[in-house]
Amino acid sequence: MPQTADEPDAVAVRTWCSLALEALGRERAAIDAINVYPVADGDTGTNLYLTVESAAAAVEAVFAAHETGTSVPCAADAVRAMAHGALIGARGNSGTILAQLLRGMAEVLAEGTGGDRLRLALDRAAASARQAVAHPVEGTVLTVADRAAGAAGSAPPGADTAEVARAAYEGARTALDATPGQLPALARAGVVDAGGRGLVTLLGALVEAVSGRAPERPYENPAPFVPPPSGTGECPAAEGSGSGPAFEVIYLLEAGDEAVERLRTRLDGLGDSLVVVGGDGLWHVHVHVDDAGAAVEAGVEAGRPYRIRITHFAADRAHARPEPARRAVVAVVPGDGLAGLCEQAGATTVLARPGEPPASGELVDAIRRAHAREVVLLPNDAGLRHTAAAAAEQARAQGIRVALVPTRAAVQGIAALAVHEPDRSFDEDVVAMTAAAGATRYAELAVAERQSWTMAGVCQAGDILGLIDGDVAVIGQDVPGTARKVLDRMLAAGGELVTLVLGEDTPPALADTLEEHVREGYLAVDTTVYNGGHQHAPLLIGVE
Repeated sequence: MPQTADEPDAVAVRTWCSLALEALGRERAAIDAINVYPVADGDTGTNLYLTVESAAAAVEAVFAAHETGTSVPCAADAVRAMAHGALIGARGNSGTILAQLLRGMAEVLAEGTGGDRLRLALDRAAASARQAVAHPVEGTVLTVADRAAGAAGSAPPGADTAEVARAAYEGARTALDATPGQLPALARAGVVDAGGRGLVTLLGALVEAVSGRAPERPYENPAPFVPPPSGTGECPAAEGSGSGPAFEVIYLLEAGDEAVERLRTRLDGLGDSLVVVGGDGLWHVHVHVDDAGAAVEAGVEAGRPYRIRITHFAADRAHARPEPARRAVVAVVPGDGLAGLCEQAGATTVLARPGEPPASGELVDAIRRAHAREVVLLPNDAGLRHTAAAAAEQARAQGIRVALVPTRAAVQGIAALAVHEPDRSFDEDVVAMTAAAGATRYAELAVAERQSWTMAGVCQAGDILGLIDGDVAVIGQDVPGTARKVLDRMLAAGGELVTLVLGEDTPPALADTLEEHVREGYLAVDTTVYNGGHQHAPLLIGVE
């Protein structure tokens, strides 16, 4: 990465993420096809793609915050965002290891760039990834990372960033070709390691990002692996598929270092393929176990686990999945209270934590988890429009019929879900849900963080803002008074039903106050109240 200024450094990180995502998108299926170790579940390429997608989104968010004027983020902010995004969005064993590789690189590159820093970054990445794996195995991505770092370290003294990157890429290529001779499962399948193949792709993208040219020797896509007919007893992927734990358990964990060390010991005794990556209080935990509940309970004892994902390998191996349902609804929700409400109505939910919107990969996971031929997707956030569209396209490519209802707020999603009828035709159902969402005006209350200009005038830090359909319409001093003014503005245009969704820290008495206000001023309007749990806004309002 150029050493002359911070600006090209940050741009190079952004370019690397973009090129890596594009390359993994092209090669995802080929990498999936050679995934035979540690579990032959054919998703390594997809998991790497989704992990890099999350990293790229985090970098884009940093750039978006600098859109005013001509400023761009510094290199340190860009590489830290890349590593954090990968940690948050890591998928599977391969994605979790990749997240640690990027974290190791970020720890060094945040201090400066250039050829020498890249050597150190690759070395730190390989060492930290190996430390994160409970029982490292040679012939995997760990070996490829080691050899890439070694080759980078052997580049001529004074080599620039591009030369070091090319040396690392060539070292990784050589190491990848040798993986079948190191891991019997790969040798029997006649393939190279899938995770290592993905790392070669990422390093190739790095070469192009820092030099402006793709590697002179692109790595050819391996031929897809086709297992022999069942019953021959010669399945080359037997080590990674026929036996072993039944579940893959993944979650993010907020915990201290000592608690995580105890967790490692506990999970190591429960299963295998244990990888724990992260630091500074936030960790990504991945393990294969027979007792998924015990793995989650261990996380609860260590700290606060969330974004828990459990995959049942046994069902996949036995091809014993139940017949898909005809139709399902997938909804993004801003709080756990609404998640429970939507799940009671039959929806599969994706929780959007404050400041951490779900990536398209997480939405695709939810669409798959719904296990239906037809899926209605409710993003419930205007900012998720493009992410939801990308997820819908990915799911359609997998043979699932997906309709995106462009809900811009959770209350619109509630309205859409209320009229959902799976027994009518798909098109009629989507039209009815879209109409219900479109007929629902939405508002929310927020606390101003600083002085700024709004459509309603100048607000000061600490003011209560009433946003209607996404724009600031009311500036107030307290929540009840601001909420009443917002309701009056919305009901002035008519309405039959008011929906109130209270945040977990909002006093329940507020609902009584607002219900009375509506009852006294608008006799024909009903009010419904829901507990939204932990959500970003103290109050969400819908008017139908």
